[in-house]
Amino acid sequence: MNTAPAAVDYLVIAALALVTVTATAAAWTRDPVRQSVVLAVLGLSLSLLFLFAQAPDVALSQLAVGSAVTPLLILLTVRKVRRGALDEEGRGPGGREEGK
Repeated sequence: MNTAPAAVDYLVIAALALVTVTATAAAWTRDPVRQSVVLAVLGLSLSLLFLFAQAPDVALSQLAVGSAVTPLLILLTVRKVRRGALDEEGRGPGGREEGK
């Protein structure tokens, strides 16, 4: 890819702005499910930044981990915690079911 240096600089600046906006949005988001979606977008924007900075190997790693694996693990953890909280509501002291 033979692009002019000025064009690459503009792409890097745009990617840095996108990373800044998505990182700020991730910090301000309180709901874990929405936060995982914002983190996936942040991972995608970081991978674009790495790609424009001519680090395609780091971009691929960030795309796999930051955009797919980490949000998936957050979603699975939230699901497990919420399911556990629902199970605990129907149980009495000591974790035993009421009436048994």
